[in-house]
Amino acid sequence: MSTGRSANPPRALVTGMGVVSSCGLDVEAFWDSLVRGRSGISKLECIDTTDLRSTIGGEVKEFRPGDFVESHEAKRMDRFAQFAVAAARMALHDADLTITSNGAFRTGIVLGTGIGGIQTIVEQIRTMNDRGPRRVSPYTIPMMIGNMAAGQISMLTGARGPCTTVVTACASGADAVGDAMRLIQWGEADVVLAGGTEAPFTRVSIAGFGAAHTLSTRNDEPARASRPFDAQRDGFVMSEGAAVLILESEEHALRRGARAYGAVAGRSQTADAAHITAPAPDGLGRLEGMRMAIADAGLTLADVGYINAHGTSTPANDKDESQVIKRLWEGNPPPVSSTKSVTGHMLGAAGAIEAVACILAINRGTLPPTINYEYPDPECDLDYVPNVARAAMIRAAISNSFGFGGQNSVLAFTDIPEEMRRTAPARRWPGLGA
Repeated sequence: MSTGRSANPPRALVTGMGVVSSCGLDVEAFWDSLVRGRSGISKLECIDTTDLRSTIGGEVKEFRPGDFVESHEAKRMDRFAQFAVAAARMALHDADLTITSNGAFRTGIVLGTGIGGIQTIVEQIRTMNDRGPRRVSPYTIPMMIGNMAAGQISMLTGARGPCTTVVTACASGADAVGDAMRLIQWGEADVVLAGGTEAPFTRVSIAGFGAAHTLSTRNDEPARASRPFDAQRDGFVMSEGAAVLILESEEHALRRGARAYGAVAGRSQTADAAHITAPAPDGLGRLEGMRMAIADAGLTLADVGYINAHGTSTPANDKDESQVIKRLWEGNPPPVSSTKSVTGHMLGAAGAIEAVACILAINRGTLPPTINYEYPDPECDLDYVPNVARAAMIRAAISNSFGFGGQNSVLAFTDIPEEMRRTAPARRWPGLGA
């Protein structure tokens, strides 16, 4: 099967990363939580959960928009856009990259979001119902529309190349990173800010997912609620946050003397064409997606040393994903883990933050664990790196992201030559948390 991949496409290097999550407000804090198995799930404080089925989530409680943007600008952004701007600024700082007028039209932005500005929508509907239509904010539309996170990053950084938004449910963040890789490979940009962002916490969001019986109701044990592949899993735990990666062409990175964490080397997009929420019974969309992404990266199954699973902690997904992985590798797959056990499910941002996890796993020779794995499920019988991080020098990894509507996205990541590899920790945003 042809993937349309040229013989030697330009390598898309990851030279900087930024993270906003409930388990860490920057890359190093996030990674420390992953390898230590420190959950970011807690009781929700941002909304009234009194009558909701699920009262827990990955809430980013220490985030201060003023650390990243002027207060008057922050007030004109929905929370999902604030997260995106923060992650983008951290990523640019980490990459030691300034967007100049000379490079502006060669610098792109591709962001994913599943829901967009839902907090603004809910707030302004309440305002209209309580106080009348004349009291609705004139900023309602530019705050709620999904493309505004990418737009705000463009306006604040001066990036003037391709500026697009991907909405493919929980595959959005991964699709955004894959699209950014293609812009580099096709020579349409030298630098792309790529990632995902989500701020989904409203009563209607929790109620909607709860009505679909997809959320965990282990409300009395928040930190133990997200338990992918465990026999006692009862649903996913919703989370908020953002992740942005700086992708650069190898030529551009070398020209400015940058070092990189690793490379985004392959991607695939498939559809199940089966059901609005459930995985297709034949599993072919997911199986072919993994096969295609690995081939697109110029790898073989034997090259893949780690799989970051979609691993949502729902009964159907975890069983299906485990069985599909087992089929593809004919019963002998590499280690698999779900970092959602720590972060919860960040919806449209999940694929992006899991891309960060894969890049760091390769760069630092450590596989993050699946925490809360206590009761083995006979239908989920792979090596899930249970509960404790594992030292492992790997050269390639893949990340699975699957969304409602049958959206499947798989990314492949590789190591890079030692002379180009970055070994220093991520640079911390000045004054963060001070």
